Amino acid sequence: MTAVADYRALAERAEKELAGATAEEALRWTAETFGDDFIVASNMQDAVLIDLATKVKPAVDVLFLETGYHFAETLGVRDAVRTVYPDVRIVDAQAEQSVAEQDAEYGPKLHERDPGQCCFLRKVVPLRQTLGKYSAWVTGVRRVDAPTRANTPIVTWDERNGLVKINPIAAWTDDEFNAYLHENGILENPLVSIGYLSIGCAPCTAKVEPGQDPRSGRWAGQSKTECGLHG
Repeated sequence: MTAVADYRALAERAEKELAGATAEEALRWTAETFGDDFIVASNMQDAVLIDLATKVKPAVDVLFLETGYHFAETLGVRDAVRTVYPDVRIVDAQAEQSVAEQDAEYGPKLHERDPGQCCFLRKVVPLRQTLGKYSAWVTGVRRVDAPTRANTPIVTWDERNGLVKINPIAAWTDDEFNAYLHENGILENPLVSIGYLSIGCAPCTAKVEPGQDPRSGRWAGQSKTECGLHG
């Protein structure tokens, strides 16, 4: 069997065996199975997943998609992570073009005219290129985030990117997530406290009104609901 086939079979077994695993159990399995050959993704809305991962692997790699469009507060959280978790190695995945170069080729504000293409160039491609160096990645996707994520397994085979995908907090409710965040004093993007409940690039992220779906602030007024990173 090829390495890809081996890992696909591994993911299929783990999807069943770890279906009811806790976040710690899933992350411990990841560290024991992949060693240094996995990376933890973070959009720097908070450091919950990073904190959990460092409990089983202090020197874990953390993937941050540096799109060139982030809020200053988001970059501040990324920099704070480097201080709070000194053993963590942050991998800044960047697009092949700067924002200025993209504007020159595609025209200014591509994110307004074709947000799907902008996300593809500034998120999907850099993600793929970075994940190509690893055999597994860990994400903070939760089932309560959106209807499209309602059936998210703890472990699965990521067909699009060709590696094992671990979602250790997939089953966490908002109450469980917030309890971990506040009881452990975890870093959180200050924008959350003023109504930005799902933070992405600044031009495509808006405040959410009380009672609204947290992701309603992403690409508000457009049919787009996902950036393409998770299917």
